[in-house]
This record gives sequence, C-alpha cells and structure tokens, in this order.
Amino acid sequence: MHGDPATGTGRSTPAPRSGDGLTDGSRAGSPRGLDDLARVSGRIRDAVETVVEGKPRAVRLALTVLLAEGHLLIEDVPGVGKTMLAKALARSVDCSVRRVQFTPDLLPSDITGVSAYNQELREFEFKPGPVFANIVVGDEINRASPKTQSALLECMEERQVTVDGTTYPLERPFMVIATQNPVEMEGTYPLPEAQRDRFTARISMGYPDPAAELEMLDTHGEANPLDDLEPVAHASDVRALIEVVRRQHVAESVRQYAIDLVTATRNHPELRLGASPRATLHLVRAARAYAALDDRDYVLPDDVQELAVPVLAHRLLPSAEAQVERRRPEHVVTELVHRLPVPSPRG
Repeated sequence: MHGDPATGTGRSTPAPRSGDGLTDGSRAGSPRGLDDLARVSGRIRDAVETVVEGKPRAVRLALTVLLAEGHLLIEDVPGVGKTMLAKALARSVDCSVRRVQFTPDLLPSDITGVSAYNQELREFEFKPGPVFANIVVGDEINRASPKTQSALLECMEERQVTVDGTTYPLERPFMVIATQNPVEMEGTYPLPEAQRDRFTARISMGYPDPAAELEMLDTHGEANPLDDLEPVAHASDVRALIEVVRRQHVAESVRQYAIDLVTATRNHPELRLGASPRATLHLVRAARAYAALDDRDYVLPDDVQELAVPVLAHRLLPSAEAQVERRRPEHVVTELVHRLPVPSPRG
C-alpha cells in the first residue's frame, strides 16, 4: 500500500534494491540512500545479535540512536549484558573506540585529556583523553562523582572539548554509550538532570528468556563471541547513513504530535519535571532513524509512539505523591501515548 508522506501515515512501497554492490560515493562502499541504509544497518544488527542473544528490540534501539547521532544510556542490574551490547555495537563499526571504566576516584581530566609540560619543547602540549574517539563506551557511569560525570556535558552536546581555554573538535560520528546500575545499589551517584537530558534514549536489557539464556550458554560457554566479532561497516558508512536519516520527511502533523506529547509531560500532576525542548528534538531525530530502519522515507506517528518511553522517561522526575504510589515516569508516558489523539491520515 502506498503511504501518504504529507501526513506521515500509511506504508510506503519499499524502495528498489540496488543489489549487492553499494552505490557510488566519496569512498567505495559509502551508502547514499535507503536501499544501502537497510543493507549496512542490517549487517551491523546481525553482527551485534551474534553476541547479544534474545534482545532484538534493545539492539534496534541502539542502532536507532547511532543513526540519530545521539547517545545511549543502558540501565539495568549487573550481569544482563549492558557492557556486552555497548562493546558489540562499537566493534561492529570500523572506527576509533575507547572504553572508560568509571570509578569514584576518576577525574575529569582522565576523560577529556590534560595539558602536560614538554621538557624538550619547553611548552605545554595537549594529551587527548579517551573521549577523542568515534564511540566512547562509559562503563558504570554512575559510579563516578558528579564532578567527573560533568566532563561529558560539553562533548555530548557540542561535540567538542575545552581544556585550559582551548577548544578541540571531536570526530564524527561521535557517540557515547554509557551503562549504569540502578541508583538503589551501593556506590552509585544518580546522574544529574542535565546529564540525563543529553542521552537520546535509555534502554533496559532485562533478563533473557530461557531459550535465549540456553543459547548464551552454548555460544559464551567456550569462548567470548566478542573476540570473533569483525567490523562490518566503516565510520564513513555511518556518517553517510546519518545524512540519509536527516533527509527523512516529518509531516507537520507528526511534528505537532511530538510537541503535544512532550508538552503533556510538563503539565502532568504526577511529574515535577517534564521533558525539555531538547527531548522534542531527540524524539523527532530518533523517529527519523526508526522510520529509515523500516525502509520508509517519512515518519509515522507510530514511530513517535514506539520511541516515547525510551526517549522521554529518563528525563522526567516524578512528584512525591507519585513516588509514594510507585508510579514511574514510564507509566506516565505510556498513559499519555494512549490518551493523546493521533494525527489522522488527512491531518
């Protein structure tokens, strides 16, 4: 069935495939359209799923955030594969990757870098930190102090780092994949609101079902599958895919729907802090990537609904009454998705 891109509803006819060869670009193998996006993103997804079994939604959301040029927060109890997902996604792309283990004694300069005095040159020179990479894996980010966590604020939003008055641009693409344990656990510092707001989405891994856990025993029992994971895409591929996603059409009615959803969180009695305008921007960007992964060149209201909880819930603060009643922000967002009117095919 043909869709209606003017209103963002319906389904589009799949674009013709270009075969196994990639289209011409600035580099051999550089993707230029939805046909190549489906092929390259499919390779990345398949590579990650060889390591992370039984979590297709988590893998798709991680890939969505990558194509939306955002940052991903993975929160859950220890041992369910948070770091495994982060590492698998990073290793699937042939780009620079750095890992940071966040600990209470970690300093901001350990992340951003430091200016050190060179005895031979008799001048200070900048020693870049691990943040100067395409993908930065921050393991257990909430075990570091808020002072150290704040070292990521500038680089996550502005894609640059300022040290001793000098600004250094970061590589593109740039993505932070951070894992954190629930704040109820010992030795954790809750992420401040400004930090959480810079993460495009938050996902929870959850425990695998028995079949996936049995398969994990077979694949992880004798060797670590990460050791055999080879890159299936290049950094330039990801940059090209991001440009494809940016060209996705978002109808005015769908944009207004996203705004209405975010505005409703600011006026909800069970929330003392609603979603920011940055949340609206992240929601629309993620919806573009989600639609592209479905081989569509326009966004549906369904895309916004699918992403509402992972994109919005971690930014919200419940009221005291909601905390007493154990009403989580996820419940509020889900309720709003079901309550707000959805744009009709005719707008």
